[in-house]
Amino acid sequence: MSITAINVRNQFRGTIKEIIEGSVVSEVDVITRNGDIVTSVITTRSVKDLGLEVGREVVALVKSTEVSIATL
Repeated sequence: MSITAINVRNQFRGTIKEIIEGSVVSEVDVITRNGDIVTSVITTRSVKDLGLEVGREVVALVKSTEVSIATL
């Protein structure tokens, strides 16, 4: 599946800097192109399903208080 359009306006392209993996949820730190850090707390299952790893390029999608991660 590839994303061709999305309604989330706040998008930050970056690279995964760190993943702190827990048994149920994990923290994913993304360093954006301008050097800011965006942190997402997502299920550990999602980390595995998305194949997230340090150094992978992703897009952080911010809507309200939620930060989602999309792979490229």
